Amino acid sequence: LKVDVSYGGNFYAIIEQQENYRDLEQLSVDEIRFLSPIVRQEVNAIQEFLHPGDPLINGVSHVMWTGKPRSPTANSRNAVFYGERGIDRSPCGTGTSARMAQLASRGELGAGDSFVHESIIGSLFTGRVKQQASIGKQQGIVPTIEGWAQVTGKNEIIIDTRDPYAHGFLLS
Repeated sequence: LKVDVSYGGNFYAIIEQQENYRDLEQLSVDEIRFLSPIVRQEVNAIQEFLHPGDPLINGVSHVMWTGKPRSPTANSRNAVFYGERGIDRSPCGTGTSARMAQLASRGELGAGDSFVHESIIGSLFTGRVKQQASIGKQQGIVPTIEGWAQVTGKNEIIIDTRDPYAHGFLLS
C-alpha cells in the first residue's frame, strides 16, 4: 500500500484508492480493525514522525481509509481507526484537518476552499482552508471545521488547592 502521512492534531496514515485498495466499500469493519494496527506499526517503523513545534507529539496514531462518497455533497468518505479497535463515527475533526492538509500539500486545496468529508456512517463535516501556514520548515494550513453534534453529558471539575497534582503531572 502507498500511504501519505499528514498531521491535523494527530498524525494520520492516509490510504487512498490505488491498485491494492480500490475503495472503502471493499473493507468490512473487521478488516479495518485487523489491517489498521498493522499499517500503523509498519508506517511508524519506516520513519519517525515528530511535530516540529512539540517533540512530545510524535508517531502515527490514526489510520484513515478513504473512498468515494455516498453523499452527493461530499468530496470524500473515510473510516478513521484509532486506539486498539476504535472506528470514529464522525468524519473526525483532526482527521478532516489532516486530510485537508494532505490535499493542500498537493495543490488540490487552497486558501478559501471548502472540503466536505463523509464518515463511514454518513455523517458530514465541512472543512475550510482558512489560510496557508508554516511551523518551522513544515508547510501546512489553518483549517476550520463545521459539523453537527449533540450534548451527551455535563461535567463539573473541582480543583482542590491542597492537591499538589491538581493541574496534572508528567512522567518522563
